[in-house]
Amino acid sequence: MTEALLSPAGIDRLRDALLSAGYTDDGIAARLGPEAVDAVRRNDFRPALRATEGGEPVDTLIRLFVCGQTEPEAAIRAALPEEARRVLVEDNRAAVELEPYGDWWVVSDVSASLRPGVPLPAEHVLGIGGASTTLAQATWRRPVGRALDLGTGCGVQALHLSQHAEAVTATDLSGRALTFAATTAALSGVSWDLRQGDLVRPVAGERFDLVVSNPPFVAGPGTTTHTYRDSGRAGDAVCAELVAAAPALLNPRGTMQFLANWLLTADEEWEDRVAGWLAGTGLDAWVIQREVSDPVAYVDLWLADSGTTDPRTRARWLDWFEENGVTGVGLGLITLRAGGHEDPTVRLEELRQPVEQPLGRHVGRWFERQDWLRSHDKEGLLKARLTTAPDLALRQDAHRGPDGWEVDRQQLALTGGLHWAEEVDPVALALVGGCDGTVALRDQLDLLALAHGVDVAVLAEVAVPLVSHLVERGFLLPAEETQ
Repeated sequence: MTEALLSPAGIDRLRDALLSAGYTDDGIAARLGPEAVDAVRRNDFRPALRATEGGEPVDTLIRLFVCGQTEPEAAIRAALPEEARRVLVEDNRAAVELEPYGDWWVVSDVSASLRPGVPLPAEHVLGIGGASTTLAQATWRRPVGRALDLGTGCGVQALHLSQHAEAVTATDLSGRALTFAATTAALSGVSWDLRQGDLVRPVAGERFDLVVSNPPFVAGPGTTTHTYRDSGRAGDAVCAELVAAAPALLNPRGTMQFLANWLLTADEEWEDRVAGWLAGTGLDAWVIQREVSDPVAYVDLWLADSGTTDPRTRARWLDWFEENGVTGVGLGLITLRAGGHEDPTVRLEELRQPVEQPLGRHVGRWFERQDWLRSHDKEGLLKARLTTAPDLALRQDAHRGPDGWEVDRQQLALTGGLHWAEEVDPVALALVGGCDGTVALRDQLDLLALAHGVDVAVLAEVAVPLVSHLVERGFLLPAEETQ
């Protein structure tokens, strides 16, 4: 059993002290004001320091754990119980990061932003960051029985799972990370089954309804200098390994979601590379590429993230990319589902545009639309009544001609959600325009065929796959689901 940094009694006293001082998301926002809070997000602590000169316990806690300042011993004694002082503070500075997070607190190692110029140690445990927030927003939230946080770190994903899972298991290779996770859980009043080991080994033979992972996905030569980012596998092998492990991890209808990086090369499309990981799994999959980084920018980003300045490390990393023909690295989200289909639905696509958060809500709706389409063959789709999405808009490009405005291009666009856009021809636009939920698709096609002088059977051969695509994208919705 992994123990927290503090005793149970020490955890209770610390929680009471934090609540009494108002060291919460709302309390900090009220103390600092919106401008100082925004400045802190940009690592500009000056306004926050000016706002916390009063010497109250909340001021001391903000200056210690948010701003990374050295504070007077008397002020620290007034703000923190004795055991917490011994563990959380060293030389009158924060020895760990203690960050309010919604109704919880997250405990981790002190972030690089509070120790500029100091390289991170190999066993550094990240706190709340961009990747953890991205995955939390992307997770499909629904009630589940057993959930697994694979590579929990300080426990951010497990906290979210605690809200909608009956039981949460959290694993990590790092014992240090599990100690922080145990502290996060205890301080936040939740309980997890914590296990130590590499990737899926601690849960071999077990199945879950939901698996999430913010793994050490950084692609490189396979060396391990920092456990939070390096898996010890070369290239993108750790992500391929997670895909391969998914079928044995998931209960029927179970879902696995994780952040992933994949290598881009001149002789292979990224979709083909990742599709190769998925082949033979029997899982439904939606893989979205959110960003692409060139090798130099990618290496520099991760070296700066860890505070590494050795030029030899940079050169070895870039040499490895060059030797393996890597032209870039794709960053994205992989969602897998044990749908139980002999012909699983697999989609790999770009999603580079800004999206409405939380993304997980839209991921769930995408799979629900897939289920609807699977239950409606061609005949079923022709009988269906469809309606347009509430946020569907029409955009037109036109030029001024001798007879007035002439439309060059028409585009259907979702103004919310995933902000998809699709170019359509006049017939397709007329079809979508007639989807008001009152008429079956077959009847709409009869009218269009008559209006355009084409055979309805020929029109249906084109329209059915188009309508399926528009339903998948969320442009068109089953009328019964909008009532």
